[in-house]
Amino acid sequence: MPVRIHAGGTGLNACGVGRRLLAAAAIAEQPRFRSIRGGPHTQKRETAMTEISEEAAEALANGADLAPQAGILAQYVKDLSFENPNAPASLQMQGQPKIEINVNVNARAGGQDMYEVELKIDASARGPDDKLAFQVELLYAGLFRLAGAPAEAIEPFLIVEAPRILFPFARRVIADAVRDGGFPPLMLEPIDFGGLYMQQIEARGGVGAQPIGNA
Repeated sequence: MPVRIHAGGTGLNACGVGRRLLAAAAIAEQPRFRSIRGGPHTQKRETAMTEISEEAAEALANGADLAPQAGILAQYVKDLSFENPNAPASLQMQGQPKIEINVNVNARAGGQDMYEVELKIDASARGPDDKLAFQVELLYAGLFRLAGAPAEAIEPFLIVEAPRILFPFARRVIADAVRDGGFPPLMLEPIDFGGLYMQQIEARGGVGAQPIGNA
């Protein structure tokens, strides 16, 4: 599922997103306790238990942890390119450059509860004369494992939380590439992946999770 951002000026203006997507799902599956006070010295506790299958009950009896678990197994640069076609003239540019940034997020299922999430960032800068100063393209990915997560929590994690985890590392790669190209490092501001995801849900009529492609 792609998430696209267009931004002009010197960077993106957005705030970070909170986590706990899977934690919320885990809490929903746990027994809930409600306290009722009947007086200054009495307290009654009612327990509402969620029905589980025989297999899950047996696993719990054997000490298994059925709470949703998420972890990152690896992260890596899949593709990186930098172009500075008008050097050395571009290095002597006068005035504020026009920066354009595009970001895409894609996720694919890989089997055994593993998913690859790709964060693609394209950034370019043009001078007042509209000549290209530089262009950098990065495809940064992470391999995540989600175990025991409810189906409705998988897409939000892959499209919101996973790119939020990958973004600081991709941001550093972009900054280093631009600096090594002879320009001041391009420091991308945090991206509100959660807000963008909600916008996409609204755009598709409030429909939540969509099927994730296979690797």
